[in-house]
Amino acid sequence: MHSAENTFFSGYKPNSNTINTALLWDYDISCFDWQKSKAIVVQRVIERGDFSDFYAAFDIYGGFSGFREIIKSIPYLSDIDINFVCHYFNLKKEDLRCYTRKQSRAALLNC
Repeated sequence: MHSAENTFFSGYKPNSNTINTALLWDYDISCFDWQKSKAIVVQRVIERGDFSDFYAAFDIYGGFSGFREIIKSIPYLSDIDINFVCHYFNLKKEDLRCYTRKQSRAALLNC
């Protein structure tokens, strides 16, 4: 079995992409802190980005593995996006903050 790093994202070429700032429409990009806001950036790339946005985020956040680590800290992802990141980044749902928060909330609400 091949990893997603070697198949789905096989077109990745380091330092050759930029993130579409339209993904961050509600932020002032002129003073945007890309490091402090890395969870927001990665979440938006997962939710609405294309390949070049993923590749640019890999460049900014330490490659495939750095991006993968940030995914774990994202506070919210839809069920579809959770399945996507688990499959393509070889993660378990239980490793994701968004999933554990969702489970905690469901238990709290007795759902």
